[in-house]
Amino acid sequence: MRRRPQSTSAATTKPEASEEPIAPSWVAQRPQRSPFVWLTLFLAIAYGSWSVFHYQFESLPAPLTPEQAGKRGFSEFSALEHVKALTQLGPHSVGSDALHLALQYVLAEAEKIKKTAHWEVDVEVDSFTAKSGANRMAGGLFKGRTLVYSDLNHIIIRILPKYAPEAVDNAILVSSHIDTVFSTGGAGDCSSCVAVMLELARGISQWAHGFKHAVIFLFNTGEEEGLNGAHSFITQHPWSKSIRLAIDLEAMGIGGKSGIFQAGPDPWPIETFAAVAKYPSGQIIAQDIFSSGAIKSATDFQVYREVAGLSGLDFAYADNTAVYHTKNDKLELLKLGSLQHLGENMVAFLLKIAASSHLPKVNTMVEEDNKGQSTAVYFDILGTYMVVYRQHFANMLHKSVIAQSLLIWTTSLLMGGYPAAISLALSCFSVILMWIFALSFSVLAAFIIPLISSSPVPYVANPWLVVGLFAAPALLGALTGQYLGYLILHTHLSNVYAKKKQISPVIQADLIKSEAERWLYKSGSLQWLILLILGTYYKIGSSYLALFWLVPPAFAYGFLEATLTPARFPKPLKLATLLIGLAVPILISAGGFIRLAGTIIGTVVRLDRNPGGTPDWLGNVIVATYVAAVMCLTLVYLLSYIHLPGAKKSIVLSTCLLFGLSLAVVSLGIIPPFTKDTSRAVNVVHVVDMTRSFDGKQDPRSYVSLFSSTPGKLTKEVEQINEGFRCGRDKVVDLVTFSVKYSCWTFDDTDSGWSESDVPTMHVDSDTHGDERITRVLIDTKGSTRWTLAINADEIEDFTFKDAGSSEELVLVGDMSSVDGWHIMQFSGGKNAPTRFDLTLFWMKNSTRLDHKVEGKREEGTPLLKLRTDMDILTPKVDRVLSKLPPWCSQFGKSTFPHTFAFLSNLPVNF
Repeated sequence: MRRRPQSTSAATTKPEASEEPIAPSWVAQRPQRSPFVWLTLFLAIAYGSWSVFHYQFESLPAPLTPEQAGKRGFSEFSALEHVKALTQLGPHSVGSDALHLALQYVLAEAEKIKKTAHWEVDVEVDSFTAKSGANRMAGGLFKGRTLVYSDLNHIIIRILPKYAPEAVDNAILVSSHIDTVFSTGGAGDCSSCVAVMLELARGISQWAHGFKHAVIFLFNTGEEEGLNGAHSFITQHPWSKSIRLAIDLEAMGIGGKSGIFQAGPDPWPIETFAAVAKYPSGQIIAQDIFSSGAIKSATDFQVYREVAGLSGLDFAYADNTAVYHTKNDKLELLKLGSLQHLGENMVAFLLKIAASSHLPKVNTMVEEDNKGQSTAVYFDILGTYMVVYRQHFANMLHKSVIAQSLLIWTTSLLMGGYPAAISLALSCFSVILMWIFALSFSVLAAFIIPLISSSPVPYVANPWLVVGLFAAPALLGALTGQYLGYLILHTHLSNVYAKKKQISPVIQADLIKSEAERWLYKSGSLQWLILLILGTYYKIGSSYLALFWLVPPAFAYGFLEATLTPARFPKPLKLATLLIGLAVPILISAGGFIRLAGTIIGTVVRLDRNPGGTPDWLGNVIVATYVAAVMCLTLVYLLSYIHLPGAKKSIVLSTCLLFGLSLAVVSLGIIPPFTKDTSRAVNVVHVVDMTRSFDGKQDPRSYVSLFSSTPGKLTKEVEQINEGFRCGRDKVVDLVTFSVKYSCWTFDDTDSGWSESDVPTMHVDSDTHGDERITRVLIDTKGSTRWTLAINADEIEDFTFKDAGSSEELVLVGDMSSVDGWHIMQFSGGKNAPTRFDLTLFWMKNSTRLDHKVEGKREEGTPLLKLRTDMDILTPKVDRVLSKLPPWCSQFGKSTFPHTFAFLSNLPVNF
């Protein structure tokens, strides 16, 4: 029987029940975000992050007086007296009279400690002069170099219980260096460390009667010239054979909290420190960055670990890194509480390990460390508690989280089917767009700044400018990129929902926005999951950051938002999901991210290792890239919330306003890029160039050179000095062997203040041919006990080096490494160091120079040897220039840089 069709009017006025639009209960109010709420939330997160940083790194303990500390405690005010005494001596570099006075001061204080020690404690004081020696580090800053030293003096204190004879065979080393670079009195680097050690030794001398191990305090010299003090002690002093654990105190800034930035290879020291320290501070992310070589520096801990095979801890002050090795490393900038913080931590740590029956065995942990299983992952929480666990536990934990995350994602995709897979791919694409736009906007700002500012790095003295100059465009770029991804995802979801006829178009639009918002949020967790997988695979200790940025946001989403019912309609994300998800990650990592940003900004001052060799924009690009990366990693969850109507416009306008104001401040010079307390790093050197031309003739050239490790031209400085300087890139000078590619120089009034009798000589004593070619060169550095020699590694296979006066072998035939075709030998020593040497060169067997009559343009252009000798001379011209140096400039000290006077000479290949 046929059914009669309904009339058209009936069909349109009374739809079937199955075709009625389904309306979620929340659609009475359209999903949108309040601009005021979200601006407030942005400010609250920024303030919270800054508060975490301040509490974690800026909150210092109250300094104690001697009366408050007592005989066994640590008094910062007592330690400060040592800092004052040492900094009043001025710069005390190796070989200087000031260093001799500093050694005498430390020796006198050590004798006082010996006299006042507990009656059951033996205190031994040794003034040790190291013989000549040589050090070849396997890697790091000094790779490809031979570091030679002589006549270095150290003060050593050994404290041990009088009635525990076994303690003499098992010792704990606490080490730092007395010497400074020539440009600073070194309040931070490292008079503060020496002061802490003296006060520690005083207090420990009252406790040591209960110890099972001796404690050795090493006050060495020669660290600033290539870790020579630590090497000479480890290889020459008899007490070094008893050391089982090493603690190094360093500074790459001035004051603040002294944190651990290297630990191991045995995890026992860091585990013990975490258990007993009153104010624990340390981040493995600093260790990962330092060991990667991104920071071009080295400490004595490298010697203790590589040469002696010791485990231990390396501490460093890292506040205000821009003052490192400049005149501003001064007592006035040392924050109160800095010494107390390190001192109290060290007292607790030494009391624990010195009384322990366990100390790490030398060398036994290195093999396990190479397997990546025994190393420790460590980080502090707000400077009050330190988390430590071993790498094998980290691997298990990370793999468990990765497996569960992949299982959840797989289940979700299987439930959602093909549309869900496409949505996931598009949400990941939005993350990629976010990175591209954030980096592009921020890096574009980095290129603009040198064009409008008097300095390419106008934010060094005022690091907060980075927020407006780089963070603002990075945020704008991240928002733009994610919004484009949101639009693409929105289009895809529109097509998906268009097939659901039972939902009205108005309701569909709201559902699509809410679901797109959820996919963007989930893509943030996927970003961190990928980082966690990579970090786990390569056993990167700081992968714990990915763990904390993955798990809490995912947990908050699963607890408050997720459902296993695929038919449930998506709702707008709750604000509580964001707040709960971000609370723990911000608490754990915000302080570290801000601290690292400050460190990067501070290192920009000395970025150019070959002055003029890097573009002016490079420092900005490094800072901008870091800022943009942190913004993309940490704001991905937050940004997913602001694509609903109401929030974007106010955030975009506020960000553009902040960026515009920052550019205006920089371009108008309202805020100076450098100040008297945060200076530009420059060097003023009187150079006498005695290098021979290729026909063997010498044409001495005397001039004063002004160059800078800080990006930017020296036009403003030269105008103020007004001493006839000419600037440019047409006078490239190899200062053996780093090149000054941009500098200012003057030949006026440069013939006085030095003598030709101080000019070094290199004389070929013999040149024998046979199965192999061997050349013997006699070198006389005259009065110089600080010099650098470069050996052409393309022609020379190996060499020996000895003191011509005593015939003592300083460097034996070995594995001569090289960097950029040169092997560098650095020499530094005291006033009694030798100045005449015998260098024997063994030529390459396949060298084109076996017949030294071979000619060729390329061969003639490269010398066999290059030599720079530094003299302790201040010529009238240099003295005048230094007196006129602007207050925002400071001489910069470095082991490879000359002081204020240098001779340059060479030996051609066709000698």
